[in-house]
Amino acid sequence: MASLNVGNLGEYLREQRRAAQLSLRQLADATGVSNPYLSQIERGLRKPSADVLQQVAKALRISAETLYVRAGILDEREREELETRAVILADPSINERQKNVLLQIYDSFRRENGFAPGPDADVDAGAQADAGASADAGAGSDAGDDAGTRNGGDAGTRDGDDAGAGTTKDQDPHS
Repeated sequence: MASLNVGNLGEYLREQRRAAQLSLRQLADATGVSNPYLSQIERGLRKPSADVLQQVAKALRISAETLYVRAGILDEREREELETRAVILADPSINERQKNVLLQIYDSFRRENGFAPGPDADVDAGAQADAGASADAGAGSDAGDDAGTRNGGDAGTRDGDDAGAGTTKDQDPHS
């Protein structure tokens, strides 16, 4: 069964290389992988490592995860999860804090539905918890100002120009 996956991988790589209008030699130059080795991969004679697949994917401008699935290194569900995470992380219209909040919510829903959290779920748990606590603060805030937005979003509380006086005016006047 592994050779079948490698064969499918080789055919797919050949199609992608031809679509990119690259010769095998040009792909070898772009990846740093030898021409004979790439030829063996395309013919289904060799199973490449994840590192080689990543180099090939980068040179062909295709998803490395797709190659991992075709090579039998990665399960299809894992690929879909990784691609979902990659899309969130690559979105230039949202800041880092917002990305962390989205990933935290995504992991929460996955756990609720019986799936394991993603591979990066524990890496930044503290930052995600802070981001989650301030998620309902102003949408226009920067990634680094969530300490100020938790105190009401007043610019004076972030830069300390009034030595803390601004923090009391943001508190509940009835307390």
